[in-house]
Amino acid sequence: MPIRWSTLKVSEAMDEVEHQVILADGFIAEAKAKATEARKIANLPGYLDDRLVRLITQIERIDNVKDAIESVRQSIPSQTIEDEKARLKHGTTQSLM
Repeated sequence: MPIRWSTLKVSEAMDEVEHQVILADGFIAEAKAKATEARKIANLPGYLDDRLVRLITQIERIDNVKDAIESVRQSIPSQTIEDEKARLKHGTTQSLM
């Protein structure tokens, strides 16, 4: 059964998403470092430390985004991207079916 959706467009979208996540990595690492440093403030109440720990944990979840991108890529049927590129290279025509 032929695939009716563009595996190439999905792949390209994941490339763009991954690029944005990579651009954000430096900022996210800096945010984590600042939150970690905030935990070292003298006489910080326990309830604030707990919230900072939760914040750091949430920041670390960026790895879940990277895993989700990879999951989408793995869900694309193998060889279909190359097949679609080859079809587009030779032009598109309407199918008679």
